[in-house]
Amino acid sequence: MTTPTLKEATGSAHSRIYAYGAARGQNAVPNDDLVGPIDSSDEWIRQRTGIITRVRADKATTAVELAADAATEAIQRSGVDPSEIDLVIVATISNPRQTPSVSAIVADRVGANPAAAYDINAACAGFCYAVAQADALIRSGAARYALVIGTEKLSDIVDPTDRSISFLLGDGAGAALLGPSETPGVSQTLWGSDGSKSEAVRMNATLTAFRDGEAEWPTLRQEGQTVFRWAVWEMAKVAKQTLEAAGVEPSDLAAFIPHQANMRIVDEFAKQLGLPDTVAIARDIADTGNTSAASIPLATHRLLEENPELSGGLALQIGFGAGLVFAAQVVVLP
Repeated sequence: MTTPTLKEATGSAHSRIYAYGAARGQNAVPNDDLVGPIDSSDEWIRQRTGIITRVRADKATTAVELAADAATEAIQRSGVDPSEIDLVIVATISNPRQTPSVSAIVADRVGANPAAAYDINAACAGFCYAVAQADALIRSGAARYALVIGTEKLSDIVDPTDRSISFLLGDGAGAALLGPSETPGVSQTLWGSDGSKSEAVRMNATLTAFRDGEAEWPTLRQEGQTVFRWAVWEMAKVAKQTLEAAGVEPSDLAAFIPHQANMRIVDEFAKQLGLPDTVAIARDIADTGNTSAASIPLATHRLLEENPELSGGLALQIGFGAGLVFAAQVVVLP
């Protein structure tokens, strides 16, 4: 018996981002509202992080609602009919339920059924992870149009008395619609992890310990200096390697969009990369806070709203955080 040759899917030679969408928490929370429990001050937070205020969602709003709102805008701006979307990837660490996935619910809400849908947990690198996967799946033929979303409601996992991270965090979602392209729109992704530093950003307890009365509700913690040094020195190397892999010089960039972890990290990154003044640098953290997987698409959305002339230019985006995981790529801005 002759075994038939299997047929393989073939996709577009390239992919690109068609449009972005954004949704931020409904409430602006200034530093003064948070300083009491951590015995701090507005000046201390501004100097240490660059944050003036952060946005947080109403109690009834979940990461699902934020994701659906951001996705709706991205779809509308893209001009793609939602029924043509055959892949939805959501990056999040704050799904209010362990199952079902945020992605499946959002796919249904935006009219993309029966798209393939799954969530990924790569924390602050999640959006870049999702873009890498969407790009690869479009080029392989496994999908034609992909909806990629980073969404977080981090205020659900904040301990207001914790000085290490609580004042950093905000709520929001950013979405991007990717599809086929005649020219390259997403470069090779450099990604990886360092699990030996997994304690640097972590939950302080497990859900089972909380269930058994052995711990309080789990909240985020971080070792600030460890994360700062790792981000500035190790991630700057990854950013440089990403530019080299993409065949791009710093002066070729229209924008630099790092994860919005800390303004000091953003500024040190720019210095390490030797970015010229012509490169727009995302500093959304000042008004939105650190929104983990949502921070890069939210920052990109704001940058394009305020600087529409960046459209068509190259942007280096890099995410890094809990795990410790990281990912970076160069994309063409829609």
